[in-house]
Amino acid sequence: MAGGYMGKVLFVNLSMGQIETEALDEKTCRDFIGGYGLGARIIYSRQKAKVDPLSGENILGFLTGPLTGTPAPTGARYVVVGKSPLTGTWGDANSGGEFGPYLKFAGYDAVFFIGISDRPVYLLVDNGKAELKDAAHLWGKDTYETEGILEDEYGSESRVSCIGPSGEKLSLISCIINRRGCAAGRSGLGAVMGSKRLKAIVARGNQTVALADRQAIDSLRKKYMAALSSYREEFHKYGTASHAAISAQNGDSPVKNWAGIGVVDFPDVAGLEPEAVIANLDKHIGCWHCPIACEGILKEGAGEYRYAAGSRRPEYETLASFGAMCLNNNTESIAMANDICNRYGIDTISAGCTIAFAIECYENGLITKKDTGGIELTWGNHRAIVSMTEKLAGREGFGDILADGVKLATERIGKGAEKYAVHIGGQELGMHDPKLIPPMVGNVESASARYQMDATPGRHTQGFGPSGFMSHALSSAGLCFFGNMWGQLKDFMNAVTGCDYSRDELRKAGERIATLRHAFNLREGINPLQWTVHPRIIGEPAQESGPLAGVTADIKGQIDRNLSALDWDRATTKPSQKKLKYLGLDDVAGDLWP
Repeated sequence: MAGGYMGKVLFVNLSMGQIETEALDEKTCRDFIGGYGLGARIIYSRQKAKVDPLSGENILGFLTGPLTGTPAPTGARYVVVGKSPLTGTWGDANSGGEFGPYLKFAGYDAVFFIGISDRPVYLLVDNGKAELKDAAHLWGKDTYETEGILEDEYGSESRVSCIGPSGEKLSLISCIINRRGCAAGRSGLGAVMGSKRLKAIVARGNQTVALADRQAIDSLRKKYMAALSSYREEFHKYGTASHAAISAQNGDSPVKNWAGIGVVDFPDVAGLEPEAVIANLDKHIGCWHCPIACEGILKEGAGEYRYAAGSRRPEYETLASFGAMCLNNNTESIAMANDICNRYGIDTISAGCTIAFAIECYENGLITKKDTGGIELTWGNHRAIVSMTEKLAGREGFGDILADGVKLATERIGKGAEKYAVHIGGQELGMHDPKLIPPMVGNVESASARYQMDATPGRHTQGFGPSGFMSHALSSAGLCFFGNMWGQLKDFMNAVTGCDYSRDELRKAGERIATLRHAFNLREGINPLQWTVHPRIIGEPAQESGPLAGVTADIKGQIDRNLSALDWDRATTKPSQKKLKYLGLDDVAGDLWP
């Protein structure tokens, strides 16, 4: 087996209580790299179309990449994959922390679950062995409590990935947490885990990841560290919170449920300034062996919001969703909302966006104080925002209406609420306005189109079209985007695996991965061109003032150019038979072109 891989995958049938191990083959690893690339290949091959995402037939996978748990800088990522109950599409969610490396140290590259347990369980993966254990004592516990209990039982060298009460209650915007606040946040996969009555996975072991050329890896890392110094200082200090305030003003962050203008509707951003966000910081931490260490841990909240010591400092997406989107400038309330979401296991992007949507419904009389249980859901009312976040996370009162995200909340509220419902395919959008065309993952050409056309809609970190191929390769390898390792990916992949990847081969692997994720959706009967794109997203009509005045994103033109470049049909979005065979996806060609 190539370096970087443990060579083994676990398959767990929760209905039967059976666990089997299968060997990975080198060709599949080379073609799909790892992470959600390998996950897409395995699930597409083994799962039939049109399964209910919350049924036992939906396969849920946890996967690492070949650079996870190696000396490659930022090699700490793992992904969770499966059919999304939020969108009905392919779903994947990426997380840092330490669980990914420890799954490999326990002896496995990935673990997949099928079926539904008849009782709450967790999986113990212990140095090459796996066992299902009773989780009755964990059910109902929050993620911090769950991690603490399991770490006490299995020792300091164990790591836990788990759901909180929101996943147990099948919130469609629930997520999966490790290391007390590192979230595999998007696609609602916490609900899939909850539907299977799977509370957690515990990984521990002392197995080492094989490296093809340790000397070359050490040399590459040394060069990378030298080049990193100027970038590292600010990112280490503030993380992604460094640009929350300026993004709310320059048109990057959506404001007031995508209907506002930062400099007009949200002129005071003092609460989002970097120094305000770290004012209660206790210490900096990083993901496993990360040289940047961009995460922050807070002291106990000393003011109105008494979050516990050890809570996470909010990052950009959370500051934007609970801040600019809600016109909320109260730093500590955002920290509190972030802590609630982390402990309950809720995606902060979807939660903040759903609260913003509810505020606009309240402002326009679609819901009232009677509906909300006395909570005055008004713009900038930080107390109301925190109170409703608690109710959403716990599915209490009106929070139960909101707990599955904007799309279902719209259907439950009715009364024309769709006017204010900003989502694509059921998923709330990442906190970057495509009208500004920020250079996310180097993907300028498809800045608008990615929200609609990626296999996981609404995602700000995914790419659509050729400019996104390398981002799929990098994610599947197990690296973090914030390591800025686009130029070093090939060299680290070759040094770790012993393969002789060219940059073109990695780009082709990225295209193969993107195409297979898309084919999963086509097989489900989903054509992304048929999704409604809320006019606020693209600026129809254009804003009359501010940095985006007069700007309308050319989403149709972007989509058309990329479909042509991809060789996908401009009406059905089906990849051509020629393209599928070029990528080695002959089985997909047979499915899509019978």
